Order: sequence, then structure tokens, then C-alpha cells
Amino acid sequence: QVQLVESGGGLVQPGGSLRLSCTASRSIFSLHAMGWYRQAPGKQRELVATIFSGGSTNYADSVKGRFTISRDTAKNTMYLQMNTLKPEDTAVYYCNAAWRSPYSWGQGTQVTVSS
Repeated sequence: QVQLVESGGGLVQPGGSLRLSCTASRSIFSLHAMGWYRQAPGKQRELVATIFSGGSTNYADSVKGRFTISRDTAKNTMYLQMNTLKPEDTAVYYCNAAWRSPYSWGQGTQVTVSS
């Protein structure tokens, strides 16, 4: 059973930046695609960034050019660098497998973009 722990969220002003981290209980990040998801109040969870086993990445149009996904396989950790944040980025952010059955969901980390 893999456990995923997200951290790094917080309150930030529009235009600000945050870096989220996702740590796994064992080495999974080079095995298959992994992604960052978010869920805003009243909305479905959406996949916003993906990093594939070979290292290539993909982004939702809403975050393209502002967010960067990366990983450090030696640390069993994945990151999401979020720049030029907008109020519509406010959500709980989760990490999990992408394009396959998910692991158990962690608690996520809250990101609030507000002045």
C-alpha cells in the first residue's frame, strides 16, 4: 500500500508563487505516470499536471506556462511549482497516479489565492 503525503499549500496573493511537494512511502515516481490534481469547492477533481515515467510532462490549458511539475526519484518526491497564481487556482491539491488506477488519496494541501 502506497501512502502519499502532500504539503506546501497556503494563502498567497494573486500573482504569487508556491511550491507543493508530494512524498510517497515507496519508490513509484519512475514506474508510471504521476500527476497533480486539484478540487475546488463544488467542482470535480481535475488533473492539472502529469509527469510520465520517462520524464516528459503535460499540463492542463488552465495552468500551462504557469505551473511546472518535477520529481526527485531519489527522495521519492514530486513537486509542483506554481507561479503567477490566480484566484481560480484556489483548491485542494492532491498527487496520485495518472492514467491508471489511483492509489489511496492523501489529505491534500489547501491552496488559497486571495488578496
